[in-house]
Amino acid sequence: MVTPPAADDEHNPLTTKVGWRRFVDDSPACPQMLSLRAFKALSEESLLAYNEPRLDYHSRLVVVATPTIRNVFTTGRRLVLLNRHQISGRRGLIVTGQAGTGKTTAIAQLGRNHELLVRKRLGSAAAGRMPVVYVTVPPRATPKMLAIEFARFLGLPVHRQETQTSITNAVCDLLIKLRVELALVDEIHNLNLATQAGAEASDQLKYLSERIPATFVLAGIDVAASGLFSGVRGQQIAGRYTVTDTEPFAYGTNAQRQDWRNLVASLEDALRLHRHKPGSLVKLDGYLHERTDGAIGSPSQLVRGAALEAIISGNEAITRKTLDTIEVDQTAEDARTERSRARKPRRRRPDADAA
Repeated sequence: MVTPPAADDEHNPLTTKVGWRRFVDDSPACPQMLSLRAFKALSEESLLAYNEPRLDYHSRLVVVATPTIRNVFTTGRRLVLLNRHQISGRRGLIVTGQAGTGKTTAIAQLGRNHELLVRKRLGSAAAGRMPVVYVTVPPRATPKMLAIEFARFLGLPVHRQETQTSITNAVCDLLIKLRVELALVDEIHNLNLATQAGAEASDQLKYLSERIPATFVLAGIDVAASGLFSGVRGQQIAGRYTVTDTEPFAYGTNAQRQDWRNLVASLEDALRLHRHKPGSLVKLDGYLHERTDGAIGSPSQLVRGAALEAIISGNEAITRKTLDTIEVDQTAEDARTERSRARKPRRRRPDADAA
């Protein structure tokens, strides 16, 4: 559910300082809504012009303050404050869990909120600072590749003949100069400590966290299962990082169902459709949980897709029928199929009845 950069910014992802800054600064305006009478009176040409901002708005929609996002923000903010005067041995945060449970969204929102707080606290003095850096660990990462990712974010030119040491020193020197406070490192499961390259890349990450006076926040899929905490290196990581697990929304207890309904209600409140009946989406909370398996990214995809379809088709409302036509990620679809099979009663064999 991270709000992506606008279409003309597609070559500036979050892993570049330009993309990150635009993500932090981006506050998409809520489109103005005409009365239903005025909407019906629009010409075909005027309707296309009127719908375009709404299509763009629903392609982004809203980032919901889920329990995971609130927990990551609270924990991350506390660690930043604790580390403010630490010379060494700074503590960090690891956000881990299944795919689609909001890890990237949570750390990106932590970074965005922190940078906005720094700007508010320092005012004009924040100019020239870079409070947050965001990188991803590439597959089969080596120490040099990891250093290059930081350099790429900063816009530092890297020549093929440059050594790992020279790139690392340039990155550390510039980040110290820019007063970075929060380093977000995503896709940490790409570090395989069972390989020499992965182990050395882990050492590089530890070295960077020592050189750079910032709080490091790592995110990845099931990092414990990937071996990140194994061996001597893993013990060093485990001894310095707080771990926050992200999980799909459960739907067993009344409290869990209410949390899920709150999420659905937040998505529904953000809709800008002319004929959608308020509360009708919340009434489908059980169906929505079954469709998405409670993974935070899936209901956003489902509701946003249904909203876009409602505008394009002219129905201007999200119904169960509309939702049925929208496909979600394969993980959620497989989970739904598996539950459907489990509910089907098994046929008794004729010979069993005879017995």
